[in-house]
Amino acid sequence: MSIENENDLIALRKIGKIVAQCLQYMGSKLEPGITTLELDQLGHAFLEKYGARSAPKLVYNFPGTTCISVNEEAAHGIPGTRILGAGDLVNIDVSAELDGYFADTGGSFIIPPESNLKRNLCLVAKRALDMALRSTRAGQPLNGIGRAIENEAARNNLTVIENLGSHGVGRALHENPEFIPGYYDPKDKRILKENQVITIEPFLSTGATEVFDAGDGWTLSTDKKFFTAQYEHTLVITKGKPLIMTLPA
Repeated sequence: MSIENENDLIALRKIGKIVAQCLQYMGSKLEPGITTLELDQLGHAFLEKYGARSAPKLVYNFPGTTCISVNEEAAHGIPGTRILGAGDLVNIDVSAELDGYFADTGGSFIIPPESNLKRNLCLVAKRALDMALRSTRAGQPLNGIGRAIENEAARNNLTVIENLGSHGVGRALHENPEFIPGYYDPKDKRILKENQVITIEPFLSTGATEVFDAGDGWTLSTDKKFFTAQYEHTLVITKGKPLIMTLPA
């Protein structure tokens, strides 16, 4: 979508804050012994408290409120009976709708103890998001997002999951601009426009470059020898720094 007035911005900030706080809350509840379903139920109760509806459930009839992916799983993990343990790398993706507006956020967490490999992966994925945000402004090539992410990954001997990417959001969970790659595509000639609403969500891996259906029709995974981390914000493009909608405060 494109922001047309102050009411659009206020409404988007409202749902953005809710999903950001939900992500933060769910992350604080991670501990050995909790199941992914129990974690998801906490997210469901949080969103319900603020009148927000799970976007993946609303739009795609996803069998959960949030997407919870563990270790080699990169995205769209179904909450269930899986018991989380010490050292697990857990990605939580929270997207929701309120009053016709959608916001999308995500983050990766490590249940202590943290290995150096997983800690570094998360730190670099966060930096990749920050670097991409710095390159994002009206009039700039959209493929600068992928360039920034890919450069940060390469500097740290990590890889980009190439068949997962960012996207437009706002009045729907996924809208134009469609697939925004996390790598530099010189053939992509799209230009970022002022007031455009998009996500940026780098998926970095310890060696994988693509994900595949894990067999349940939803979960996207890599080979078990690899790990993946993702961080995501919903933002509004401006002539200067983007306006981040998914901040918890």
